[in-house]
Formats: sequence, C-alpha cells, structure tokens
Amino acid sequence: MDAQRAGQPAWFPLLLCEGPNPKRPPPRLAGPPGLEAGTRGQEPAAPSTRVPRSAHLPSASVGPARRLSGLARSETPPPAPRAPHLGPWPRAGCPWPPPAPPGPAMSLHGKRKEIYKYEAPWTVYAMNWSVRPDKRFRLALGSFVEEYNNKVQLVGLDEESSEFICRNTFDHPYPTTKLMWIPDTKGVYPDLLATSGDYLRVWRVGETETRLECLLNNNKNSDFCAPLTSFDWNEVDPYLLGTSSIDTTCTIWGLETGQVLGRVNLVSGHVKTQLIAHDKEVYDIAFSRAGGGRDMFASVGADGSVRMFDLRHLEHSTIIYEDPQHHPLLRLCWNKQDPNYLATMAMDGMEVVILDVRVPCTPVARLNNHRACVNGIAWAPHSSCHICTAADDHQALIWDIQQMPRAIEDPILAYTAEGEINNVQWASTQPDWIAICYNNCLEILRV
Repeated sequence: MDAQRAGQPAWFPLLLCEGPNPKRPPPRLAGPPGLEAGTRGQEPAAPSTRVPRSAHLPSASVGPARRLSGLARSETPPPAPRAPHLGPWPRAGCPWPPPAPPGPAMSLHGKRKEIYKYEAPWTVYAMNWSVRPDKRFRLALGSFVEEYNNKVQLVGLDEESSEFICRNTFDHPYPTTKLMWIPDTKGVYPDLLATSGDYLRVWRVGETETRLECLLNNNKNSDFCAPLTSFDWNEVDPYLLGTSSIDTTCTIWGLETGQVLGRVNLVSGHVKTQLIAHDKEVYDIAFSRAGGGRDMFASVGADGSVRMFDLRHLEHSTIIYEDPQHHPLLRLCWNKQDPNYLATMAMDGMEVVILDVRVPCTPVARLNNHRACVNGIAWAPHSSCHICTAADDHQALIWDIQQMPRAIEDPILAYTAEGEINNVQWASTQPDWIAICYNNCLEILRV
C-alpha cells in the first residue's frame, strides 16, 4: 500500500501531466494472452512488462481541468498556478451524479485517500471488480506467468487499516485471459467467479476457500482445446455467458443451478449455441444493453471487423466496422448508458475508435492522445459521455465525448502510473473509483 499518496488527488488535468518522452519509440504490444491452437502444454507469450522512464505526479493539488487548445503534444506544457483541488471530476454538461459520501474505507488519519495500491507476487493482467453490495472494494486478479501454473487472487480493502488484503489465492491452469464476477448487484445469486483460458471455468467463492464448480468445454471429443481469448457475462440474465475463441467461433453458454447436496457442485452448464463469428481468431465478445440487454452481442477479431449478432436471429450478422488496414481488433466495450455506442481498439494501435451502430463502418470519434499501444477501455457506468483508456505509455486518460461528431482533441483528466498499464476497469457500483494494473501492481483511483 502506498500510504504516502494519502490526500493527493489521483487525477490531474492533462495540462499538468508529464508523459513519457515523446521521442522514445512506443513499445510494441503483444497480442491478447492465450495459448496456441491445438496445444496442451505450450506456454503463452507474456505481455510486455518493460518500465520506461517513469513520469511522477506532482505533489501539489491542482485546479479544474483545462483543455490544451492549440498545444502540440511534443511541447512541454507551461506550469499552472497552484490552486485548491476543486473536486474529483469537472462537470462538462453531461449528467454526473455526485459520488456517495466516503466511508471508513476511504480515509486514513482523517485524510481522504485518492489512491490505494496492492502489490501482487507476479505480473497482473486480468482484473475485475465485484458488484455485490456487501463486497464493495473486492477485486479478483489474475497472474501472467510464462508457465502452466498460474494464480488468481481475491483482494479486498480492509476498512480499519485502509490496506488491501489478499483474502484468497487459488491455482489456475495457464494465465487467465479474463475474469469476471457474476453481475449480481443485489446479492441474490451464489457468489461466483468465472475465468477464461484454456477453458471457461466457474468458481464458487466461500469465506475460507474457492472451489471449482464447473469446467465448460464444448469440444469433449478432442484431446486438444482452442483457447478462449475472452468472455462476457450477461447482466440481464446471469445464466448466460458468451466466450470468444481462436478457432473463429463464439459460444453462448447456459448455466444451471441446483440444490447443494454435500460436496456436489451447485452449478453446471451447457452450450446454447455456437457460431462461426469471424474469418479469423475472435479476440473479444460483449453483450449489448440494446433490445432488453439479453440477446444482442458483438465481437471483434483478427480479421479487423466488429460484428453484431442477435441470439434470436443467428442466421445473419451485421458488420459494424472494418479497420481500414485490416489490423486485428483486440477489444470492444459497449457504452453503459447509450447502447448505440461502442469503443474498440486495434492491435499495436495508439487510438480508440468510437462507433455508432446506427452509422455502420464510419467512426464518430477517434481518441488518439496516447503515445504507445492502448491496452484497455472502460466506459463510465453512470454517464454516456465519459470513457477511460489506458496504454503502454503509463497513462490512463478520461475523455468527454459529448461534442461528437466534432473531433475530440484531448482528454479532460489523466493519471500517470509507474509502469505500462495492462488493464483498466471502472467500478459499476462505485462510479467514483477506477482500477488499473501495471507490472505486479493494482491501483484504485478516485475520480
């Protein structure tokens, strides 16, 4: 835990954020972590963990965000006057509900903390917030170790010490390409965690142990597996999960729960449908909130396209976007408040593309202020016009996109980490907190 940052604002206007040297060539991003097709024991390649020159945050509190109108990115921004910090987020015309009053877990010796830090014993890649109301500051972390034996840790913020504590650690075959808690904001379902890697696994989390409930494999007749690159858990119907694979397919799984009889597993699953989604590997899948939030989903892949599907009409799909250079698209993320919009990014790309499904194939915005490969995207859970991006340039940037279709020149807030940021997650039940991971560190930042 980095107690020395207590009381400092986590986010700074871009005007005051010093980034890595713009003359330094950007590092190259490896593809999404996973296993080679048709192999059982081959190890995946780890993502880059190089640490370029660190850009440290200034210690002074700062004023409201300012835009860099006409300022070249390579120029050194002029110093700004010292001023009191005027709040976690500048209002920019969009509805922005005020954050809940800070509880005991967010104070230390009478000072409000803006950053909490946890250091894992290995490189952190996968990460996800728990949404259960009784587990507000609980996250799951997945290791990225270049061997078969990997780990998953469940960490939580202790309210008395204001420190992150590891609650549980369990073994996982190969690195997790993604992990997600069950989207249960009311706490009515079993406390489940899903992970993807060689297969999709569902784990039951208890007070003292975490045990495997079911392993979902739709190719039981083969000794080889097609590794999963990602998955998504349907928020409207938690009995539905969708996976993406390097074998060009997406699979929709249905979960069933039964009564607990001794040590008999509570959860089982079956394939509801499997479809060939792309011409090449599929790298990500995400359910949309459109049409009731249950049946619509989109995927991206190595063929450079974004495709949209409807579980009620799987005989066809809609191509939403194709990369002009046919670069593989690694991730996609739906707007949480307006299902017409989604964001995607290309392999080795330094920009994030914003798409409107009503205007296929034409981006409505390009967010291109990063100086190295983008690794993560997270929409604000409570605002339709704010999005956070994170990249190998150590920076997490928050953008206000309400002026679309006019060009979005600069982000409104920026945070500089001490390493290349592998992942970013915006807490859906606590919208004033964002989590990032870099090297072996997890940080949660108040916005």
